[in-house]
Amino acid sequence: QKETTMNKTLLFGIVLIGLYITYASCAKTWAGSNLFYAAGLYPNEQTYLFTNLRRAGVKVLRVWLDGEGSNAKGTNIKSFPSLEPHQVGQYDDTVLHLYDDLMVVARSYGIKLLISMHSFNALQGGDVYKQRFGEQGFYTNSQATSAFDNRLRHILSHVNPKIGKPWSQCNDHIFAFEAENEAMIGLGQGFIQQHQGWQCDRAKTIRAALGNNHGILITTGGESWVDESFQPEFFNCPALDVIACHGYGVGDFNTGKLKTYVQKAVSAGKKLLFEEWGACYYNTPNNNCPKGGVLNTGTRDYNIKTWANQIASAGIPWMYWQILPNKDPHQGEDYEVGIDDVNWQAFVSAAQSAANHDSPFDFGPWLVN
Repeated sequence: QKETTMNKTLLFGIVLIGLYITYASCAKTWAGSNLFYAAGLYPNEQTYLFTNLRRAGVKVLRVWLDGEGSNAKGTNIKSFPSLEPHQVGQYDDTVLHLYDDLMVVARSYGIKLLISMHSFNALQGGDVYKQRFGEQGFYTNSQATSAFDNRLRHILSHVNPKIGKPWSQCNDHIFAFEAENEAMIGLGQGFIQQHQGWQCDRAKTIRAALGNNHGILITTGGESWVDESFQPEFFNCPALDVIACHGYGVGDFNTGKLKTYVQKAVSAGKKLLFEEWGACYYNTPNNNCPKGGVLNTGTRDYNIKTWANQIASAGIPWMYWQILPNKDPHQGEDYEVGIDDVNWQAFVSAAQSAANHDSPFDFGPWLVN
């Protein structure tokens, strides 16, 4: 009887210790934001953006390599060409040089960059890859994938002269690389399901360029909605560290739904990131936000804080689409929040609250602490 009692006591103690260790070592979620044209920001706008993102507790800024004109979302920017403006394989490194500077500035504010190395938006818009291979051919033609892999290698081997290292070794400044924003979304969910291997193949190319350096993560670039973002083969790809999701429909923010994917990711040894989401400025359905009646400010504040909390409650860090260094001009699909504009304080509250939520995904080694 005494031995049984001692065994039960020992077992109970082990369970308590296990629970304590789990709780004590549990990571926290965090907040990030997107600004696809950040390469073109002038120094004053850079300072204004990063000063306020730091105050909000933002850890990562996601950026793109697509070219832009002199104005985007009401922001006065330096125009810059895309990386391959005229022909596949002929590079104009202007955008890389601009990010050489920006990543150093961002790091001085405790923020790293997540770099999207291409976008379906550019492909659909008629870039050099579409001109040569077509939209479907970009993903299926072996010459296209070979040429695109060369683009990825070119980016990763680019040396930042301010740091003295190629981007593949800029661990202190770059959080992650993704091959493409929302790959294949315009071709339908069926096409994505049939060509899941494209993501893993591109991740392998990035992994080979990174070599033994695991100080920079490799992620997918999300899809149109949550379920589409979490393709089965992504969880089985050794080269992928993170599976990113995008979602704008209210149902995609459901904590219970997200937790099912959290469990799947934990079992597969992957991390999850809600890389794009936003709260519509208009009173339309949240995932259909080009125009409409203006939503009550208090209602939108509530949406931002509530949906951010639901995502974080599932244990997933999130990145808002987008935070602007100016007032929101309400152009196009309107999820943006301008710094010191309406709804800004709601974003700040949501971003700061992210750090209060436990997460099974420890991103600590890849963030500036």
